[in-house]
Amino acid sequence: MIPHRGEAGDEAAPPDDYRTILAIVRDAGGPVQVRAVGERLGLDTSARGKLEPLRAKMTKLADRGRLHKRGDGRSTARS
Repeated sequence: MIPHRGEAGDEAAPPDDYRTILAIVRDAGGPVQVRAVGERLGLDTSARGKLEPLRAKMTKLADRGRLHKRGDGRSTARS
């Protein structure tokens, strides 16, 4: 589970960085690759290894049912 970050706010709401990722995927309007999300976040996408922390966050979101991770490695937002 995503840990509770304080008394205020919705307990089920993910932390800010996860919400930003979700917003980027929703705005894409279709399946997106981790690299495209990284570019929108301003991350260095020149080396695959630099995207691994982002890939892990997107996998966590998929495991929690917030994203759908497709077989081709792209992700889409769940309703």
